[in-house]
Amino acid sequence: MNNSTFFFMQPKNEPVLSYAQGSKERELLKQELEKQYNQCIEIPIIINGQEIRTGNVAEVVMPSEHSHVLAKFHKADKETVQKAIDAALEARKKWENVHWIERCSIMLKAAELLAGKYRYVINASTMLGQGKNPFQAEIDSACETIDFLRFNVHYASKIYAQQPLSDNSAINRLEYRGLEGFVYTISPFNFTSIACNLNISPVLMGNVTVWKPATTAVLSNYYLMKILQEAGVPDGVINFVPGDGGVISDVCFSSKDLAGIHFTGSTRTFNNFWKLIGENINNYRTYPKIVGETGGKDFIFAHKSANPQELAVAIVRGAFEYQGQKCSAASRAYVPKEIWEETFSYIKEMTKKIKVSSSMEMGSFMNSVIDEKSFDNIAQYVERAKSCSDAQVVLGGGCDKSVGYFISPTIILTSNPHYETMETELFGPVITIYLYDGDKYEETLELCDKTSPYALTGSIFAHSRYDIETAMNKLRYSAGNFYINDKPTGAVVGNQPFGGARASGTNDKAGSELNLYRWVSPRCIKETLVPPTDFTYPFMDI
Repeated sequence: MNNSTFFFMQPKNEPVLSYAQGSKERELLKQELEKQYNQCIEIPIIINGQEIRTGNVAEVVMPSEHSHVLAKFHKADKETVQKAIDAALEARKKWENVHWIERCSIMLKAAELLAGKYRYVINASTMLGQGKNPFQAEIDSACETIDFLRFNVHYASKIYAQQPLSDNSAINRLEYRGLEGFVYTISPFNFTSIACNLNISPVLMGNVTVWKPATTAVLSNYYLMKILQEAGVPDGVINFVPGDGGVISDVCFSSKDLAGIHFTGSTRTFNNFWKLIGENINNYRTYPKIVGETGGKDFIFAHKSANPQELAVAIVRGAFEYQGQKCSAASRAYVPKEIWEETFSYIKEMTKKIKVSSSMEMGSFMNSVIDEKSFDNIAQYVERAKSCSDAQVVLGGGCDKSVGYFISPTIILTSNPHYETMETELFGPVITIYLYDGDKYEETLELCDKTSPYALTGSIFAHSRYDIETAMNKLRYSAGNFYINDKPTGAVVGNQPFGGARASGTNDKAGSELNLYRWVSPRCIKETLVPPTDFTYPFMDI
């Protein structure tokens, strides 16, 4: 019997490969891209380790070449979803009793597989299926996924090591149980790493999941599922169930054994989930844990002392990397009139160098947005701005879906701080900028705070420390991740735990132990060493 006490030390973040011209990793990635581009795979549902094919098939297409089919996947029906729930509950009987160190070893093996054997597989599938360039895929599907796997192991060590006080008369201890039931995980299209973490953070803490991947990310998510299986995740612990969200959710939310949801997606969808849980609350065995990261209208706020060139870089990278499809992407900016012209001159020079093309091409800074629905939604806002009296498109504005869903980097300038694109989440390469009088700094900070229902990310650019402190206080609840003199994107596991509040989610901070606490149900155990034999107390003596 291994009765040692073990602690996993804090790891280092996975190094980011450069994919520079002439590098070995660039050549290996190109080979994998060609391989995946020239095949069309069939993706089954995976329940209890078994592949299931319903015959109800949908296609996975390249967003930058929407006539090209990468894969076909089978969609779950209600009967199949129930099988997934049953398999998860059966697997839970063994999985929750597996020693936590053994669970950690599986996560660390998965990290090693991703870091080596499958690095280019997961990156290429993310590039082709989700429209990312090599750098955006590398920092997401490789590095951040690996970091989640390794850092969560360290965080689990910290949680399990926390125990209550005991004295000479009794021994007190905490048992960190998994939740009583299954966790329903709903992952987004934009980050493969998020899809991984939504599952492995509950699983690491002894839970089982029914996983509904985004239909536009099924390719990379399928490879991820196979990697987790190879790493040793037992059959039934994670059940891979692609399909229509309504069909899958109806079954999951109706189950008495729903113990939690782990979600990243739209605010509207999350609100509907919350309502469904409320409507079914009397049917559940336990109150489900509700953990979600939702929408955002992320901002960059500049003081008149800001450096225009630094501000310009933050706007270009923050708004246009991955086509503005990051949860944290800069979508609105407040810039003093005094520094706008210089800032804009830098922006125009930078955007001249931006190449917008297929994710198959190595030198592309931007690729296409994810699908036609997203394209049409963004394009309508851009077109309205072109003919609006209180807004103008001062950069970009091109929209073309003839081959792929391409939108050029676009800046809308508005004189109305409540113009629709200052308030509405677009999830595309469009940023709206409101120019304000630099002497109305605090007044405009308050405007920024009150404009949006969201509170995910934001940044302040200023030289004066006093003005930075003013912004931090005025915008204290405006962003769960706040950046000083930096773009509001790029949170790194172990460095900037990620999540927002208000309409942006429950702020449970993926990439820290705070998230893992949501997936345990602690039991406190007290053992009295010598039980009393008399019921009376001294105060009772007269």
